[in-house]
Amino acid sequence: MAGLKTASGDYIDASWELRVAVEELGPEAEPLTLRVTGDVHIGGIMLQIVDKIKVKQNWSDHALWWEQKKLWLLKTNWTLDKYGLQADARLQYTPQHKPVRLQLPNRRMIRVHASFSEPVFRAVAGICRVLSIRHAEELSLLRAPEEKDKKKRKGPVLGTEDDFDLSGVVLPASAEQQPFRGMPAHFSDSPTTEACYRMLSVSWTGLSPEHVLKMPRPSNLMEKAQINSRWLSSSRSLMQQDVRENEQLWLRFKYYSFFDLEPKYDAVRITQLYEQARWAVLLEETESTEEEMMVFAALQYHINKLSLSADPTEPAGEQGLDDLDSALSNLQVKLEGGTSTSDMLENLTTIPELKDYLRIFRPRKLTLKGYKQYWVMFKETSISYYKSREEALGEPVQQLSLKGCEVVPDVNVSSQKFCIKLLVPSPEGMSEVYLRCEDEQQYARWMAGCRLAAKGRTMADSTYQSEVQNILSFLQLQRASPDAPVAPDAEAIGTQWLVSPRYQKKFKPKQLTPRILEAHQNVAQLSLTEAKMRFIQAWQSLPDFGISYFVVRFKGSRKDEILGIANNRLIRIDLGVGDMVKTWRYSNMRQWNVNWDIRQVAIEFDEHINVAFSCVSARCNIVHEYIGGYIFLSTRSTDKGRGLDEELFYKLTGGHEAL
Repeated sequence: MAGLKTASGDYIDASWELRVAVEELGPEAEPLTLRVTGDVHIGGIMLQIVDKIKVKQNWSDHALWWEQKKLWLLKTNWTLDKYGLQADARLQYTPQHKPVRLQLPNRRMIRVHASFSEPVFRAVAGICRVLSIRHAEELSLLRAPEEKDKKKRKGPVLGTEDDFDLSGVVLPASAEQQPFRGMPAHFSDSPTTEACYRMLSVSWTGLSPEHVLKMPRPSNLMEKAQINSRWLSSSRSLMQQDVRENEQLWLRFKYYSFFDLEPKYDAVRITQLYEQARWAVLLEETESTEEEMMVFAALQYHINKLSLSADPTEPAGEQGLDDLDSALSNLQVKLEGGTSTSDMLENLTTIPELKDYLRIFRPRKLTLKGYKQYWVMFKETSISYYKSREEALGEPVQQLSLKGCEVVPDVNVSSQKFCIKLLVPSPEGMSEVYLRCEDEQQYARWMAGCRLAAKGRTMADSTYQSEVQNILSFLQLQRASPDAPVAPDAEAIGTQWLVSPRYQKKFKPKQLTPRILEAHQNVAQLSLTEAKMRFIQAWQSLPDFGISYFVVRFKGSRKDEILGIANNRLIRIDLGVGDMVKTWRYSNMRQWNVNWDIRQVAIEFDEHINVAFSCVSARCNIVHEYIGGYIFLSTRSTDKGRGLDEELFYKLTGGHEAL
């Protein structure tokens, strides 16, 4: 496509020179110079490049990257004019898939090929297919934190070395995950890939207290918020976000909405979810009481013991998993979808009520904490309390609507304290009410009712009984077994790595070991998969489970505050003391938008409630994506034939930010 030249060698037509750097020629090589016109197609440019290089290889994964515009030129039938390309454009001819180093939820490192040209949402789906993790929409990628004080660190740090390499595994987009010898077929190619599958599906047993102590952990809400500033945008590609080949990224469960967990298909997913839960507890990202920590330690000890002899190729149909549907509903991992005929009939009958004497306390300024006994009635989603049973026909002392309230457990099993802390929305903010129950059974019934009422559901809901059992089983785990036999080699199990640094400092190994072995008696009969599921269940029961924190400035306020984003609500939190000030449910949300110019998120709720805030600790598109992501996940269907509506995800999360 040479232009016409004059006698002096100048071109007199509309052609011009385009310079293209080719990655395979090395960083020092001069860019190729092509003479082109504006009506040349991108596909034609790529043919010219391959022609000029004269290197025989498969170029099918290569594409053109426009450096200044941060744009992949993937529409090969588009002309240079249509893309607006001119002579000053800096182009690279480079592979669309490149290796990245991923730190997994279990803190192990793996090298995989990832798409640098597709949106991160799709790139993560490709990575998860290679790792054999279903429901990739729950996960995403973060930038690794900058390494600080490297010189101060001595000895090995978990998750800094490449342990495994799957960069040679490339699966066709349409390939079904076919098992072979008890594992996905692409893991059975060699002893190396088999070892990789074991790493993914079996918990690592080589932890030490030093590993836990050396891992960075947030010490306050501000530091927890900093973690969430590192999420990559799901609607833009890795290349657009300046991620480089072989860069280290973190793969994590981003959305705490775990759908359709099935041990039969989800060996890797359950193990990695357990590992993320374990590290959240050990690094105190999710707060837990001393009793709860002993339950987590006992479950870890049990999982560790069983993992030493676990064979990941054996099917997950272990003894005790016959009641799997019940276990899964307890974990609330399935959407409350279709109801059975019996459930429908139950919902048509009278809605169950609770009536009992409870002790109630309402904290007020300048008062000591004192509980008073009242006759309490729980109807539909409201609680009314009276001075006595006889006065229940008259006006109540107070009626509380629990719809949209926060329900927080306040329990100490060993001292027989079973309290329910309710944070009830009011015009002034959140008003506190404490309900104190007599025993575990009463607590489980009232707690389950409160949790459902907070979501706008009554005790006629089909999940009420399973919620009661869920609460009772977690209390059972926390109950001490004083007569339990202690293993003679109890000192040898090394218990300090099973608890967070706070409890490592508080207790000596001689004190920790008997307590953990005591708690272990309650879980010793569980299978490996059951124990992991029980750990996840216990993690989900913690008051601040699944809340992602951001530092924001609310419109009209002069100070920074914390916005907590959960799977069903937004929470306004006082940065100084950590108290919840207000909550807003997604179910009451009418619309939300982002003013990209002033970086402000504005949300409108029912009853003309408007909330607006600017983001301080993270880009506002990260907050926007979190809210839209949770709303998107709530639209998932149990219908196996119905795939994800990817366009809806981008519509809800991508916004209209100018690239």
